[in-house]
Amino acid sequence: MTSLLQRRTVAVLAALATGLALSGAAVADSGHREEKPVRASVVGSAEFVLPYYKDNDIRSFTFDAHGAPYSRPLPTIPTGLPTDAQGTITISHYSAERNITYTSKGSVDCLVTGPRTATLTAVITEVSPGGPPTVGHRVGLSVYDGGRDEARSADRVGFSWNGVNLLPDGDTHPEEAPVGTCMAPAPYAPVTRGGYTVTHAELPPTPGSEDVADRMSGRVMPLSSRAAPGGE
Repeated sequence: MTSLLQRRTVAVLAALATGLALSGAAVADSGHREEKPVRASVVGSAEFVLPYYKDNDIRSFTFDAHGAPYSRPLPTIPTGLPTDAQGTITISHYSAERNITYTSKGSVDCLVTGPRTATLTAVITEVSPGGPPTVGHRVGLSVYDGGRDEARSADRVGFSWNGVNLLPDGDTHPEEAPVGTCMAPAPYAPVTRGGYTVTHAELPPTPGSEDVADRMSGRVMPLSSRAAPGGE
């Protein structure tokens, strides 16, 4: 009788142990499945003012930009770049003097982030009638996410036009400089209404063992071979 009870007890304990092990494995597996790679993003819409020029105009940016690393192959960099991105931007500018609103839309091609900060670029694809002739131009924008927008937003934006990105040359009128991917000034303009959310993600490593820089033109040394500023 005692022996039978002992055998049954051992069997129950074994079954419990097996069940707990399977449950733990399922939890671990479930936890593994829930781990998704973080992708950088900037989303939101807000109005802002120029700190260096006061007027009654209303300016706003709307962002729906998401990192898509290594998704835009280049002739000498077939993998694309870690800063590759996709999404859209919408630029709106109400001119009080002309009583008209101009809008532009662009396709995002680059995004890089830091904690609460981001720079992105987009190529303009559409401009409303009467707007500037910028279709095909790349523009640069930056965002500072000041946190939760309560009584007053602490967010800020920056952008690569309105005299911020010029090429002064002697006595001639300065020309606006071309904008490279992910190039934008610091977010200098305070948001007055609305806000943005920046999701930061580290730039992922290059696919494969080769360095992206090794596939660039001969004018660029591999990153691992470059000396630090002031070094030998």
